[in-house]
Amino acid sequence: FPVTICPPLVRTPVNRNRRIVGTKRKGDIRRPYRHIGRVGLRGGQGEFLMKTNFALYGVALLLVQALSGCGSSPVTAPKEETAQTATEKAEAAQYGKLVVASGDSLYAGYRLAPNEGLAPQLQDALQKAGINARVHNAGVSGDTTGAGKQRLTFVLDNLEKKPDLVVLGLGGNDMLRGIQPKETEANLTAMLEELKKRDIDVVLTGMLAAPNLGPDYANAFNSIFPKLAKQYGVPLYPFFLDGVVADPKLMLPDNIHPNAQGVAKVVDGLSPLVEKALK
Repeated sequence: FPVTICPPLVRTPVNRNRRIVGTKRKGDIRRPYRHIGRVGLRGGQGEFLMKTNFALYGVALLLVQALSGCGSSPVTAPKEETAQTATEKAEAAQYGKLVVASGDSLYAGYRLAPNEGLAPQLQDALQKAGINARVHNAGVSGDTTGAGKQRLTFVLDNLEKKPDLVVLGLGGNDMLRGIQPKETEANLTAMLEELKKRDIDVVLTGMLAAPNLGPDYANAFNSIFPKLAKQYGVPLYPFFLDGVVADPKLMLPDNIHPNAQGVAKVVDGLSPLVEKALK
């Protein structure tokens, strides 16, 4: 697996679709699933059915020279009460429930319009289902599970109220960087423990390892998400890009991130789990 050294990354706070921290660097997930066929579910939760062209898939991944979303989110002091935060609280009062979508660039809405990312489309789906919920976008491009663990408490402590649900989806960048599955599992476990301690419900979305990392790595990585879902009793959406990544019409030209239609496809599969968790 090629080792990538990332240049220094300067991050600046932004208020784009209510992200906690923004980055000027491009998205993070780079072409690992371009040649995947259909990925679905079979049998119990966490069992995957993958029809892939492993040879082409491996070659495509080996051509990746850098993760354009390298870097992690700094943890900063909680923000002081301002006119802006007061306005946010007043706006939030319109909604009965609060959902936090915490992940990487797949969650952040990379290269999409403000109303096209996961958070706004999921919020729209919930509203149409009769659930008056606001979905807070806490996705940051480039985040690994380690970075997500570092900023989780900051995100939670700076919300206008305790979330009713966190949709958690990290691990893709861990896999692409060759981070050991044990470390990924430990970071996700720490996040789930923090959410459990705060009595916040969770929906977990999973990722799949690239075949060129070998069967041992793939088996260890792919088992993390169903294992933790079972351990903590949380709903699992096993593969975030299920039904999307193999269809060019649903992907951006980079063949890395879903376009608006691709996100809509993700929401079609994910929203029933979120709706059930909120009821």
